[in-house]
Amino acid sequence: MNTKSLRRARPAALVLAVVAASTVALVSCGDDNNSSGSSSQASIPDTASFSGMTPSALKSAASSAIASASARASAAASSASAAASSFEASVSAEVSRASKDAQNELKGVTGEGNAMADVTMTGKPRAQTGGLLAVVVTITNKTTKKASYAVQVEFLDSSGKVVESRYVGAEDLAPGAKAQPVAISTKPPEPVLTPKLAKAQRY
Repeated sequence: MNTKSLRRARPAALVLAVVAASTVALVSCGDDNNSSGSSSQASIPDTASFSGMTPSALKSAASSAIASASARASAAASSASAAASSFEASVSAEVSRASKDAQNELKGVTGEGNAMADVTMTGKPRAQTGGLLAVVVTITNKTTKKASYAVQVEFLDSSGKVVESRYVGAEDLAPGAKAQPVAISTKPPEPVLTPKLAKAQRY
């Protein structure tokens, strides 16, 4: 082979050598990936990082939650009882003397009295009375002279039996004037009672 042919063959050989080296490199990379893939195994979690509770801890947490709920329920009941007592005390302080006077005035009254047309009743929301049954007794002096009133409110059970009687009144109402004393049942919320206007006397 002459010198000119050798010069042409050298570049071709160089190209072949580069291609061969690239092929080997690619095959080597492929083998590495396959090897890595074939040797991979399911990773085992690190239990030290778990935040779960043991059965005893869960039981303790449940007991704590129950105790907390019971405490809240007890506090709510105490609060309701206190609200009822507070409402009754505030009303009783205002009408205690009038109630006694009204009861004494009605002792000698037969029938419904002479002032039923001057009196109406409206229920008061239990949310405002601490759960107690209370009625607002509206007394209106429809006469042309100053007058005092005595009113008896009865609380009946489902059979119509009188369970409790309460007395309210108003003194020296001017003509056309109104008074709104509150009659409160001292019985428990259950069974539910029904208020009834029993007597109303003008004097």
